[in-house]
Amino acid sequence: MKRSLDEHAARFDEKAAEYDDTKSDEYRACASLVVDHAAPDRDDTVLDLGTGTGAIALPLAETAGRVIGRDISEGMLAEAREKAAERGLETVEFGEGRFRDPNVPDDADVDVVTTNFAMHHLSDAEKREAIDVIAGLEPRRIVLGDVMFFGEPDPSEPFYGPEVDDPATVGVLADAFTDAGYALTAVEPVHEQVGVLVAERVGDGERAPVGAEAEAGAAAESEPETESETETES
Repeated sequence: MKRSLDEHAARFDEKAAEYDDTKSDEYRACASLVVDHAAPDRDDTVLDLGTGTGAIALPLAETAGRVIGRDISEGMLAEAREKAAERGLETVEFGEGRFRDPNVPDDADVDVVTTNFAMHHLSDAEKREAIDVIAGLEPRRIVLGDVMFFGEPDPSEPFYGPEVDDPATVGVLADAFTDAGYALTAVEPVHEQVGVLVAERVGDGERAPVGAEAEAGAAAESEPETESETETES
């Protein structure tokens, strides 16, 4: 991780009020895909990590039985709570939590985990730890939208700020999901350095495809859907 959790939290506290107005087309495309792929049932519980101002949690709260939003920034959480109150959403709750300590209530059985534009702040080793923690909750589906490399990393591209970001390649993420007992079922490139991965829990006796196979599939689909100049998302 390039900065400490407290430093990241302070950064997002400062930008919370105007955060939604600074989002790029690629961010919004990822958020839409994450919501679509999450596809919770009416009785499902969704855990949204790095929930921010609720871009994923709030729309999912309209269809899921329960949505739990977790973030390290109290400023972002305050914005999310205000939006939920304005929309009259009573099935969503927001509180402090992080990838490797999601602070899930004891009475919650998590069915779906979502996250968008948050995990790239972790190092590759920390991403593995986070995915292992998430897998330990035994959700049937994990949907990850984020900055990720479909090709060679290029720090001059708009989604990669080396001072705060630490994105992984699709292959590294695929390997982490495979080792945690999940198989990639969808790879959605949005930009050369932005995409959405969908992982489903592998049942007993099934074999998850190895990361190299998943990466090859991702490369075959890596034509970006949206290409527009924007500032670094971090």
